[in-house]
Amino acid sequence: MIKPDLSIEIPDTLGAVHFVGIGGAGMSGIARLFAASGLTVTGSDRSDSKTAAKLRALGIPVAVGHDASNVGTADTLVVTSALWPDNPEYLYAQQHGLTILHRSQALAWLVNRQRLVAVAGAHGKTTSTGMIVTALRELDADPSFVNGGVISDLGTSSALGEGELFVLEADESDGSFLLYDSAVALITNVDPDHLDHYGSVAAVEDAFVRFADEASELVVISSDDAGALRVAERLAHPRVLRFGEAEDADIRVHSIVTDGPVSYVLDYEGVSYPGVLRVPGHHNAINAAGAVAVLVGLGFAPDAAVQAVGAFGGTGRRFELHGTVGGVSVYDDYAHHPTEVDAALTAARTVVGEGRIIAVHQPHLYSRTQLMAGEFAETLERTADFTVVLEVCGAREDPVEGVTGALVSERFADPSHVAYIDDWQRAADFLAEYAEPGDFLVTLGCGDVNLIVPQLLDSLEKVSEPAVTGAPAE
Repeated sequence: MIKPDLSIEIPDTLGAVHFVGIGGAGMSGIARLFAASGLTVTGSDRSDSKTAAKLRALGIPVAVGHDASNVGTADTLVVTSALWPDNPEYLYAQQHGLTILHRSQALAWLVNRQRLVAVAGAHGKTTSTGMIVTALRELDADPSFVNGGVISDLGTSSALGEGELFVLEADESDGSFLLYDSAVALITNVDPDHLDHYGSVAAVEDAFVRFADEASELVVISSDDAGALRVAERLAHPRVLRFGEAEDADIRVHSIVTDGPVSYVLDYEGVSYPGVLRVPGHHNAINAAGAVAVLVGLGFAPDAAVQAVGAFGGTGRRFELHGTVGGVSVYDDYAHHPTEVDAALTAARTVVGEGRIIAVHQPHLYSRTQLMAGEFAETLERTADFTVVLEVCGAREDPVEGVTGALVSERFADPSHVAYIDDWQRAADFLAEYAEPGDFLVTLGCGDVNLIVPQLLDSLEKVSEPAVTGAPAE
């Protein structure tokens, strides 16, 4: 993998910019903003996609496959941490002295000119960012934004607005969230994740302390999460708002009801404000409290902020329904950490009714699978009725001997609750036969597990088709 060199001085001008891996949600969003800002933008990706087609419709050339010739006359190359060092476009840029920026550095070049709201944390970033963006638009603030997923009602993950605010999902996984000149820092939680980059829990928390204390106006941080509490105790920032279910939270959420549309009550400065959400799950009421805390900190009235957050309709790959065949509903969720899996499947349980929750888990990264196989197994066995575990998506990592999806399935206390199937078509066919009307199939992972969804729907179609019989005998 390519690790960003955060010490590189970002030039004032970038010239023509080429994005390697432009089809990703984050990269495509940044590319759209660069093009909207008047820069010449090109890109490439390993395969074609709907995202690539949308970029071409905007006038951005997108090549399929990676080749040095794709760089063309670009002055700057933008890359992601998922890129391998032997990528021919990356090597060409090195050999010809082009400016090479990690995507976070490219984004910093764009956003550090505005009043920035940066959202960081191990879980809940994309949803919290979407809530803030949606609410600000409802409140006529018209922010610019870059989110890690498509905001469903807007149909995009990024846009330039006319207002002064820029809302950004900030990635802590490689330390790049420290590049941003934030006005407001929102920390949803601080889990011991991304140890492959930081090396220790202490280093993770050190980075979050720096991220928060460098915000020029406000820090909003969870009052419930153990890691966030440790970070909050170390902050020197003069203005901190804590949100969550804790009794001493500055913005306290309580009376959360998840049976049907999620409802909740927020207490702030001695006044209670009831709210209702369009997205399911107890965790989303807590995300809403964080979003409201940001809005209140920016100066919006609490009652208006609660109502505006309620307009949020979800983001792509966050409990996203892709279709229902024969009474079986197929959802996709980005959850790739035990805490996220717990939240996603617990939310699914509130709306599935009498049906079963059938999880389709794609472990992500060999290092995370090796470290957390037991936690994943415990969470999946507790929150799903049955789980199919797929093969590991290694992404930026080289394979590790002995680390496969079986590492998770073997940790189930009851082996009748799980199946490890390393072939996607066999998995899809098995699930189509196993599922019954009323069940939810939920794919889980931040790799490419969403690409199995069409196979699942196709297998379900085949199973639900009536049997073809011959003509009756004369």
